[in-house]
Amino acid sequence: MKPRRIAVRYEGRVQGIGFRFTVINLARDFEVTGFVRNEFDGSVTLTAEGAEDQLTGLLQAVQRSQLTRYITNEQVLRSPATGEFESFSVRY
Repeated sequence: MKPRRIAVRYEGRVQGIGFRFTVINLARDFEVTGFVRNEFDGSVTLTAEGAEDQLTGLLQAVQRSQLTRYITNEQVLRSPATGEFESFSVRY
């Protein structure tokens, strides 16, 4: 199975609540690479690459976490993986 990429934009009260560090902890349970980053407009971007089942698992883990109470909108874009990441981290 070819690796895939997801780019997720989370909107709501998603900054200043530990969103990025919660996602980092959740991502440890999955074989994914990529990053999570605060955006200037107040949203948070999650970009991850890996097998489809690992990406789906990460998305479901975010949806099952306490973060959902802060998310008002989630936009997911899928594409082929680029292989540009070596690990999963916070970007600033």
